[in-house]
Amino acid sequence: MSKIFGFGEALPGYEVPVLNEREVRAAAGILFVFAMMTFANAWFMGNFRPTKIFVIAFLIDFTIRLFVNPKYSPSMILGRFAVRKQAPEWTGAPQKRFAWAIGWVLAVTMLWLIVINNVIGPINMLVCATCLTLMFFESAFGICIGCKIYNALPNRQAQHCAGGVCEVFTPHASQRVGAGGTAIVVLFLALIGVVGQQGFPATDAVAAVAPATAAPGADDRCTPPDFAVAMGHAEKWKLHNNCK
Repeated sequence: MSKIFGFGEALPGYEVPVLNEREVRAAAGILFVFAMMTFANAWFMGNFRPTKIFVIAFLIDFTIRLFVNPKYSPSMILGRFAVRKQAPEWTGAPQKRFAWAIGWVLAVTMLWLIVINNVIGPINMLVCATCLTLMFFESAFGICIGCKIYNALPNRQAQHCAGGVCEVFTPHASQRVGAGGTAIVVLFLALIGVVGQQGFPATDAVAAVAPATAAPGADDRCTPPDFAVAMGHAEKWKLHNNCK
């Protein structure tokens, strides 16, 4: 039984169970790709079917991670395969468990909102954007936002963090950005802005058309709410509610 249920590896020299950070980041990247694909389908095409399927898959994956064993999570298995030839980087499991619990709560929330109740609105965007942000920071930068929250809680101290960020250390000179690096980034963004404005001017904006009042007996969902109209998303609201 103990070989099936567990959380992290008990290794010599580590005071707490640990996980391979490389697998964790790879798994986050895999989930992020599919999450972005389903989000794009919902946002641009008004097709929420892929999103509903992904939410169910995401919830199953995180349920296995938290309540069975991370090693049996499908995304972790794929991540393990992807980085199988890389030396492991061991990080503390307790803070990861807390971070993944946040993801699990977000998945349950999305299941209730979009899968069970078919709710379409800003609350979905907020939850989805939060989830995408967490996965992006984990996979792209190796920054576990949930772990930082865990570390800020009373009587909690994360150990063996990715990149040694839990320990106090003096950054090497090559790690400092400095004024020169900041100036390069600012100039780069300014240059891209100028290129976008001058080289690819926006077409004349089409005057926004106020949404028509729904005919008697029409579905109220097809009447965009005031906040959607104020944002200029009246047509997007209709698309997301299958009114076109």
